[in-house]
Amino acid sequence: MFAAIVLFTTWTVLGIPVALVTIPWVIVTHNVLPLYRWAMWVVRTGLCFAGIRIDVVREQPLDLSQHYLFLSNHVSNLDPPILLPLLPERSSAFLKRSLMKIPILGWGMKMADFIPVDRDGRVESAIENMEFATRVLASGVHVLSFAEGTRSRDGRLQPFKKGPFFLAMHSGAPVVPVSISGTETMMKKGSLRIFPGTARVVFHAPIRPHDYSSNEELMDAVRVAIASGLPEWMRD
Repeated sequence: MFAAIVLFTTWTVLGIPVALVTIPWVIVTHNVLPLYRWAMWVVRTGLCFAGIRIDVVREQPLDLSQHYLFLSNHVSNLDPPILLPLLPERSSAFLKRSLMKIPILGWGMKMADFIPVDRDGRVESAIENMEFATRVLASGVHVLSFAEGTRSRDGRLQPFKKGPFFLAMHSGAPVVPVSISGTETMMKKGSLRIFPGTARVVFHAPIRPHDYSSNEELMDAVRVAIASGLPEWMRD
């Protein structure tokens, strides 16, 4: 529990002054980069103080003139704060709409074009989410999504949701499969306890959606890539 206290205390102590300075700056200048960069520094610092180390493997350099859709497996609430600071330049991510209502944090995420998701099962909501994400990608911002849609309870790779692959086909953005492991023991689903440890993150070579004739073929290719970077027991 000590690591969790250190992590959230660090984020609070550093995050509030950063937000109080950078959010007004965004309002005045309409430049969100200082807010984003300082926020990522706060996230990295908290992880470091909590004893969370990260081992990163990048299979291929990325062409930063393009915007990418990063698709990862999901085993812990630590996954987003670990992955986002590792992504190039400025990136967005899908998140529950309710998180946008959190004072200060929600305002910052809204300014940074994070993508709110309604999990009401309505087709209209799914279309709205995809259109929002397509606009974010078109603006030159990378997007992070978790292919399974939710955290795996046992760490094993779960069935993928179709939404991210519709987005990939619709936008044409190259997909970077991401494998993350180790966090499943550092912060388990349903628990606030955090244990120090090492997360392993593998960024695989980009996959071009238009090289595939269907969402299902693209999904299979991404699944194979993500599974290849996971320990044997985590693969389906």
